[in-house]
Amino acid sequence: MIDLHTHTDESDGTSSPSELVAAALALRLQALGITDHDTLSGYDAAAPLARAAGLDLVCGIELSTKRRHAPGWRGRSIHLLGYFLGSPPPAEFRAWLEGIRRARRDRNVRLAERLRSLGVEITIEEVERLGRSQAGRPHFARAMVEKGYVASIEEAFARYLDESAQGYVERDEPELEAGIETLRAAGALTSLAHPIRLKRRRPASFDKDLAEMCEMGLAAIEVYHSDHQRADAEFFRALARRYGLKVTGGTDFHGDNKPGVALGTGYGNVAVPRAVLDTLRGTEPRA
Repeated sequence: MIDLHTHTDESDGTSSPSELVAAALALRLQALGITDHDTLSGYDAAAPLARAAGLDLVCGIELSTKRRHAPGWRGRSIHLLGYFLGSPPPAEFRAWLEGIRRARRDRNVRLAERLRSLGVEITIEEVERLGRSQAGRPHFARAMVEKGYVASIEEAFARYLDESAQGYVERDEPELEAGIETLRAAGALTSLAHPIRLKRRRPASFDKDLAEMCEMGLAAIEVYHSDHQRADAEFFRALARRYGLKVTGGTDFHGDNKPGVALGTGYGNVAVPRAVLDTLRGTEPRA
């Protein structure tokens, strides 16, 4: 069993890179993919630890993108997973990520101001204490829970932070096509993350949306995910066959920021076989 979609506390997870590696070893995972949002810091810290322990560690990243000029999208994010399976991310890609980090902090400053206007006294310093340079909405949610404004992270998103909530502030994210192109140019395999979320938002046009992404260079789709029931996984697997896409999968583990989503198994509905990674790498599946 493997898990190719996890997050450390270098983005919006709560496990340190060393803790995540230790957890993967304890579960006897055959491979672990670290896919932090907009940063490679978690992977960089975990890599020597995984190497010393004999854990197959996959370098990945998750990017939030937008389709601002396409009708009907309303600025909602589309998440891409990028996997560096053949060579490490180049310096140019790491520099590009720094621009995204600056845009994230600008959004966070505006989000703190927006929340204060709604009576939620949260400062950017409090949020960055929790999330450091990669602070994001989950860290705002944790600060709200700590200060008693909400009872849970889920309530914080529902009332204030979700894209449809009163406190939401949009971040300057790359266009979808530019995100795919940048990942491909850096040598990454691109996969559509948790496609069920996009399908729920745009059920009537999901096939068309996916076909357009394929034309942009999308290479894979996440079939295994904690949000997917068995029927969902089979649906996306059939789409992968139709469009010639590779299959990826993982739990989207975030530690305490996603209670109930366990490493390796999600809500008990995820079991990604080793053959998925072998196929991505173009090697013969292992027994």
